[in-house]
Amino acid sequence: MNTRSRMIVIGIAVTFLLYAVYEKHYNIIIYILGLIGYFIWSHYREGTVFLATQAFHKQDYEKTKALLAEIKNPDKLRKRRRNYYEFMMGNIALKEERIDDAEYHFQLASRLPWKRDAEKGFVLINLANISLRKRNYDRVPVYIELANKLKLTERQKAIIEKIEKELNKQT
Repeated sequence: MNTRSRMIVIGIAVTFLLYAVYEKHYNIIIYILGLIGYFIWSHYREGTVFLATQAFHKQDYEKTKALLAEIKNPDKLRKRRRNYYEFMMGNIALKEERIDDAEYHFQLASRLPWKRDAEKGFVLINLANISLRKRNYDRVPVYIELANKLKLTERQKAIIEKIEKELNKQT
């Protein structure tokens, strides 16, 4: 849910809460308070990352950027949400040619836990690519080595081979 939807649901829940207090339905009051608490918790710990991920997969980068902008303090996100947040912010920064910002976000994403090796592999591949662009040739082999330790897809392995070839041309 986005922030606006959460606030609407919380507003409706408060209305039901006031009615339940008026009618003295104490068991319903507890459920409503739990629901309100969950929506407040999810606003800070989940944010709009899930919706942004869906937009990102559809390559709707403007919507992704807008949904991620709703997150005021990404430090409060759960680690399993924060990694996707940083990954998407890094990709958006790359698309906008903000290389330093992209590197910052990918560095943060590389330090967070990932469910699948292939997901972390994309982060490391992007870091290797950025280092190659910035002519930090000493960093590229480190990222490639870290990525090769992971279980990668064939596509990722092919990208790594291209990066290695480009690195060999430059050095």
